[in-house]
Amino acid sequence: METKDIVRLLAAIAHEKRLEAYRHLVQAGPAGLHAGRLAELLDIPPSSLTFHLKELVHAGLLSSHQEGRFVSYSVQYAAMNSLLAYLTENCCGGNPCLPVNLEVCSPAEQNRG
Repeated sequence: METKDIVRLLAAIAHEKRLEAYRHLVQAGPAGLHAGRLAELLDIPPSSLTFHLKELVHAGLLSSHQEGRFVSYSVQYAAMNSLLAYLTENCCGGNPCLPVNLEVCSPAEQNRG
């Protein structure tokens, strides 16, 4: 995946409600969720949800399909896995990301001694 593709994916989820919607859809699995159910889960109006979901679809993170009167959304796992692979390879040096060493993250605590 090219850098411009990664930027597009990260930009799409760089909003609180879009990230929350994406998280719900990942947890829902391949079947996805109806837009109405997502609106309930996020406690936002359907029109606002539609705006956010279109951004995620446009980025390639979600797909949508009509089910009768309803529109369902589901995660494009290939895009998600490509993003995770890119971040692991380029941000973690290809190694599994390690837990944060809290001692390194809190120098103020070390200096109090």
